[in-house]
Amino acid sequence: MATVLVTGATGYIGGRLVPRLLERGDRVRCIARSAAKVRARAWADHPNVEIVEADVAAPDLATHMQGCSAAYYLVHSMIAANEEYRERDRRLAQGFADAASQAGVERIIYLGGLGETGDDLSEHLRSRREVESALASTPVPVTVLRAAMIIGSGSASFEILRYLIEHLPVMITPRWLRTECQPIAIRNVLAYLIQCLDTPETIGRTLDIGGPDVLTYHQLIRTFEKVRGLPRRWIIPVPVLTPRLSSWWIHLVTPLSHRIARPLAEGLRNRVVCENDDAARLMPQHLFTVEEGIRAALVRLEDSAVETTWSDAGPIPGDPDWAGGTVFMDRRTIDVNAPREVVFRTVCRLGGREGYHAANWLWAVRGLMDRLVGGPGLRRGRRDPQSIGFGDTLDFWRVTAIDRDRLLQLRAEMRLPGVAMLEFELEDTEGGETSLSQIARFKPRGLLGLLYWYMVLPLHGVVFRGMLRGLRDASEAAARHPAEADSPQPQPVDQQELAQGDVVR
Repeated sequence: MATVLVTGATGYIGGRLVPRLLERGDRVRCIARSAAKVRARAWADHPNVEIVEADVAAPDLATHMQGCSAAYYLVHSMIAANEEYRERDRRLAQGFADAASQAGVERIIYLGGLGETGDDLSEHLRSRREVESALASTPVPVTVLRAAMIIGSGSASFEILRYLIEHLPVMITPRWLRTECQPIAIRNVLAYLIQCLDTPETIGRTLDIGGPDVLTYHQLIRTFEKVRGLPRRWIIPVPVLTPRLSSWWIHLVTPLSHRIARPLAEGLRNRVVCENDDAARLMPQHLFTVEEGIRAALVRLEDSAVETTWSDAGPIPGDPDWAGGTVFMDRRTIDVNAPREVVFRTVCRLGGREGYHAANWLWAVRGLMDRLVGGPGLRRGRRDPQSIGFGDTLDFWRVTAIDRDRLLQLRAEMRLPGVAMLEFELEDTEGGETSLSQIARFKPRGLLGLLYWYMVLPLHGVVFRGMLRGLRDASEAAARHPAEADSPQPQPVDQQELAQGDVVR
């Protein structure tokens, strides 16, 4: 049984790779900045999982890599659109390669990006090339897999495609819509990453991986329309839509930040097509067509069975230092005639489709305002409508502490002149009920932060009091009808699509 090291285990790719490595019998050592975030994964309690809390930039990284036969390098800046991020990514990769060499790791496996070489390569793809070179700078052999757009539920590029097409009947697009690409389904990417371990011929090789279809982004949009059963969208290409403008447009329409969207938009100008079929020849598998990949991803979304999302890789900030300085607090408590576990489960369903139980239109307005100034807004939603774990995103919140049936702590990632936290504390009462406390804390930053607190203070009575009462009512209803509360809310699904999607799952 081999021990395999995985970095980025809390990210989109790594979070799906680890359970598949465990299924084939490998021991997996996960290195992450936050061990608690890894432990929130469903597979974290597997006996063959070892979790190490460490930074990839740590000087003692080699000690954490001892005894590993292979190491997956899945650490990427989601931005990498300027020299600062490129240099940081290159430096991290160089340190990782040096540590792997010191620890005696036999090989490194890296997932990079497809793209023609040359001066016109986007900053994003240029950064990936620099990471490849840094990883290959030591005697440890590197297997590089280069992929273009990954089609899968929750992937950044797929979410951009889905949101744009589903929400915009008329699309103004850049002229790069005629650029060719070769998308690949997420399950094919994972299969290649795993098959590398059993294919010696891939050691020291750079392999292009892609699905069977080569098509333009315009054709990709038409394929999505067909699979989704949507009316044909009006597509108006214009020459003046720069990557910067495109990224802000994506920011306003989709859940992704303009900082993440910009490198993806810049990459549209580069043709991303496999130069050879070496990967498919060395590691044969059924390659999903674009239509099959889209259909399978949509089924996952409809079933609320999304394993990981692009937002999973977000950093977990430490708890704010509330000592010193001004900290405003709004604390409200209500008694709930329901068991503590039922109340906690109801609290953990906040956000996404469930909403906030009161004044949802105010939350929507706040989310729109946040999007307009570059924040995440409400469109990130949540990965799963019912379950939640440390590090998960809930709209513009992120879970920074969770203690089952006792505590849920959220930190705001919206654009604010300060630090905002929202906590829910649960205790049993002497009368057999549950005491639910809702605590909003805000640490202002400068005069603007003080003004912000006093401006929103009048709305707290509407938003927070209403949310607390809504949680009480929903919890008591769940206690009276547990079967209904435990079953996910049905969503409209095209039955023909669902049946066909199940065939390719």
